[in-house]
Amino acid sequence: MEIADNGFIFSDDKSIIDVTAVHLFLSTQSYWAEGIPLETVKRSIENSLCFGIYKENRQIGFARWITDRATFAYLADVYVEDEFRGLGLSKKLISLMLFHPDLQGLRRYMLATRDAHSLYSQYGFEPLDTPENIMAVIVKDIYKKHED
Repeated sequence: MEIADNGFIFSDDKSIIDVTAVHLFLSTQSYWAEGIPLETVKRSIENSLCFGIYKENRQIGFARWITDRATFAYLADVYVEDEFRGLGLSKKLISLMLFHPDLQGLRRYMLATRDAHSLYSQYGFEPLDTPENIMAVIVKDIYKKHED
């Protein structure tokens, strides 16, 4: 799936993802994956349904679904480079991702965000009715190097 819009290309073609650019953003500019190793980013892309935003062949945005394509999808690693924010690119990306043919009829779509609740609520995401039912194993600071 590829869509051109106002000089930007939105695509789910993994072969054109600039893994180095995605790694650079996630490891240095995200609050959720600071310090993530390149090999981990590569493996996450290989095992997810990924989407990129491109401007003149430059990767300027990214997001991925962690999904079984049957019942569940978790939205992760969503970003748009700072210089391209405020242009509606995140909204366009989320719209395309939610309507991807591989993700229709799922029982649950989830995500976690610290600061983008207003963006995602426009697409039906809302706080859990029963958050006490959701559990997780969370390994804090997994990508930070610890010195002995």
